[in-house]
Amino acid sequence: MDRIACVNLPEFPLQLLLRQHPEWHAYPTAVVDRDKAQGVILWVNERARRVRILPGMRYAAGLSLSTQLRAGEVPQSDVDECVATITERLRFYTADVEPSPDEPGIFWLNGSGLRLLYPSLAKWAGLIHSDLQGDGYLASVAVGFSRFGTYAVARTTPGVSAFDDPDSERDASARVAIDRLGFDPALRDALFKLGITTVGGFLDLPANGIKKRFGAGVFRLYELARGDLFAPLQPQPPQDPIVVSVHLDYPEADLDRLMALVEKHLQSLFIQLTERCELLAAVSVRLDFDNRGRAAERLQPATPTLDVAQIAGLVRLRLGSLSSLTSGVVDLEIEIEGTPAQRRQGELFVEKSPRDLQAAARAFARLRAELGEGAVVCAVAREGHLPEATFEWTPMHEQPQPKARPVRLPPLVRRIYAKPVMFSPGKQRDAGMQLTAHIDDGSIHETQGPYIVSGGWWQREVQREYYFVRTANGRSLWMYYDRRRVCWFIHGEVE
Repeated sequence: MDRIACVNLPEFPLQLLLRQHPEWHAYPTAVVDRDKAQGVILWVNERARRVRILPGMRYAAGLSLSTQLRAGEVPQSDVDECVATITERLRFYTADVEPSPDEPGIFWLNGSGLRLLYPSLAKWAGLIHSDLQGDGYLASVAVGFSRFGTYAVARTTPGVSAFDDPDSERDASARVAIDRLGFDPALRDALFKLGITTVGGFLDLPANGIKKRFGAGVFRLYELARGDLFAPLQPQPPQDPIVVSVHLDYPEADLDRLMALVEKHLQSLFIQLTERCELLAAVSVRLDFDNRGRAAERLQPATPTLDVAQIAGLVRLRLGSLSSLTSGVVDLEIEIEGTPAQRRQGELFVEKSPRDLQAAARAFARLRAELGEGAVVCAVAREGHLPEATFEWTPMHEQPQPKARPVRLPPLVRRIYAKPVMFSPGKQRDAGMQLTAHIDDGSIHETQGPYIVSGGWWQREVQREYYFVRTANGRSLWMYYDRRRVCWFIHGEVE
């Protein structure tokens, strides 16, 4: 018999939301269609289910059940992008993968004909489960004989489940609670009123009554659960990469002539992209030189686009900054990555900010194209003992919307130097005596400190005494005395 597997990433949009807010793991959490009191809850975690917060409720109703409820929106474009990524990952284990069009996070896989590659289907499912878990996803895998049976078990049983015969799969799926499946909330509540809480109880209802009372859609689900309706696997065919390779008859080192060739082929690649109803998300350019050198560059525009001129401008900036372009190019390869185009509904009244974020994003994209991916960065908070370890510079690909708030007094900003500057060697640790002879002609108005920072004995011991030093011309220096190195350092300045 044909074997089928169901991979379930439970509450997949919720997992994406918790990746953005890991601190919400300890609270009841939900994904809503809009972040308003009347927003509808779409997915919930186990902590929310324990307090009877279920999909289909209003956000306000969920808050009435638990004041600790955390909720947020997850854009459909983010969900679609992650589903496509996981679909490609699952194709490593089988060629036939069907992502669910109605329930993101559900995938059906063809498990037939794999016995020569894997010792057992349970081992095959275990490798899939370990791969997804290793990437940070909660996942469960069920291998069986029917689409609905594997779906029901994968939705409710963590880890890996493998059935050797259809009867055991049918018995396991009959014990599944219907509130754990993707039933319509109205159908779920109607079945609860009838005292039906499991799939087995749902299947015990008479077929004619199901169709008459609940309609053709529920009757189709009923037939699918009973196995009367055959639903073959409909795998999503993999898309070929949009790529072009060109062999040059003679080495080309002139940037203008090389760009004319790039723009020519970009036009043809964009035609293929529009046929897929996609926008360009990134472009990769690979060059082979006549001195046997190679260069590979990947560029991202500010936002997905079909503007050939914009992409050509980014490629020109990147190629112009390559020192290896002094050698002649003999082979050129261009590959573009697409993303589904999103149709946005216009608004009647638009509050236009004086800041043009799209222009800023385009400027950042040009900086990255010319100077590299690390040219545009932002500070991200990190857990660290020393002041310089409490943040990290990470590449910034999107300009966030500014969230201005009124303040009575402008806050002071401490500018931390990338590397502390050695000020003066000396064994004198008194701030006033040591600094008087070096700052602003010996004029210091005030010093505050010391503030002790010590630790690191497990790796490299640190003993610092920090001071705030106010000078005559109004500067506020942030300095420390390193007891281990017997030296003063300027670590930053307060403005």
